Amino acid sequence: VSMGVLSCMKYLMFIFNVLVFAGGTCLAGMGVWVAVDPAGFQDIVAARAVLSAGAWLLLAVGIALSLLGFLGCCGALCRSRPLLLL
Repeated sequence: VSMGVLSCMKYLMFIFNVLVFAGGTCLAGMGVWVAVDPAGFQDIVAARAVLSAGAWLLLAVGIALSLLGFLGCCGALCRSRPLLLL
């Protein structure tokens, strides 16, 4: 495989992992907002326990995706196979 194709794949993987990281950060931010904001969502969340659990689940999934995206970015730039497989 030519060097140009490998370089292109490296940067495409990096861009995809940056998007995963950004999406995870947005989900985590929304989870924190829904769980903590007393004025906005707290009235709705307090009325239904499922929504409160959903806010914490949203936070956990966001943190997991952010971590996965960050490790993928590091793996793509360093060409580390274990980081990419993680």
